[in-house]
Amino acid sequence: MSASLLIHNARLPGEETTVDLFVRDGIIRTMDEDAITEAADTVIDASGLILLPGFVDLCCNLREPGNGQKGNIASETRAAARGGFTTVCASPDTSPVNDSGAVTNLIRDVARSSAPIRVLPVGAATRGLAGELLSDMVGLSNAGCVAFSNGTHAMANARILRRCMAYARTFDLTLMLQPVNQALAADGYAHDGKVAARLGLLGVPEVAETASVMEMLLLAEETGVRLHLGQLSCARSVEMVAEARMRGVSVTADVAMHQLLFTEEALSGFDSRYHVVPPLRTESDRKALLKGVEDGTVDAIVSQHQPHDSAAKQAPLGVTEPGMSTIESVFSLGLSLVAQGELSLKALLRALTEGPATVIKQASGLASGGAANFSLWRLDDTWQAGPQTLLSRGFHVPAPGRDLKGVIHWNICDGKVAYRRS
Repeated sequence: MSASLLIHNARLPGEETTVDLFVRDGIIRTMDEDAITEAADTVIDASGLILLPGFVDLCCNLREPGNGQKGNIASETRAAARGGFTTVCASPDTSPVNDSGAVTNLIRDVARSSAPIRVLPVGAATRGLAGELLSDMVGLSNAGCVAFSNGTHAMANARILRRCMAYARTFDLTLMLQPVNQALAADGYAHDGKVAARLGLLGVPEVAETASVMEMLLLAEETGVRLHLGQLSCARSVEMVAEARMRGVSVTADVAMHQLLFTEEALSGFDSRYHVVPPLRTESDRKALLKGVEDGTVDAIVSQHQPHDSAAKQAPLGVTEPGMSTIESVFSLGLSLVAQGELSLKALLRALTEGPATVIKQASGLASGGAANFSLWRLDDTWQAGPQTLLSRGFHVPAPGRDLKGVIHWNICDGKVAYRRS
């Protein structure tokens, strides 16, 4: 017997009328007032809840394969489901690195058995993410990788980057690269600005990113590759992406949610939670990134979720491991920007759904005949992110003890309940 689900009285954002959804075999069969006439195995009364499309994350570290100390596919996808995500792209920074079909198949097999949501592997662009020898991207694509990345690691030189782009273009593969000139970034871990100078921190200049962005855009223009620039942090980077698109370059971009909220000032107390790559930059950069999301120059907002155990963050700032545990709070943090008038709800939802889905050639949105990937929220209710509330094994959240708006009640992925608020 086919599984079916009926949603009663859900409300779309910005609308006063309600809608019913009838789901069978993972597909939205009906999305109108007629749905109420259908019989279903499971019925949800969504009165007072807002219906949103399932979120898509282009950069999520699930820590598996790995030693399991910092999390695994089961724990981190449960956390992602709680955050409203129905699809996450698994970063290749695993142990071992996802640079072979065997690792890709392992990720997919574990996800099928333990993940409540979709997990799409991103393959390593170079072997071991070393930036030197190209991986078998065609073989990885055949194994199930949706795109290719070198993680936070730079290519050894422009010649290898050009060769990587030419390879990807030949086989119509998407490259998702984080721009960084390693020679300029060196051993830095904070924005090379006033806070780093005052505290004596090793700085990463903006040109470490912008020089790499320009190089990647010029090579993408020459090769014709489909390029996605990940985790931008500088105003000039957004400008260059916009200029490149006007020239016809096939380029998309994303930004991590924490880059839209925080600046270099977050490091004033030597707080290792805000040690991230790329580093948090200036207020003018933050505002430019927000403007890029609002006008669509920046296609997606990502979690850049990196769960760590407590020991990874308990050391002098420069030797702690970079990254935040963000997957459960991305949307709520975005709502805080909406409440402050810095971002529209329309732009926030576009950057969490349609934008990232387009980058990896996935369908998104809510419509009859489409996949049943959606969530139900009370946007005005509040919660706090902390060890007692999180499902992720990483507790180093960006806004601990702060009331966050947006409480999820249901997450439905492919017609099945991925998360239900108890």
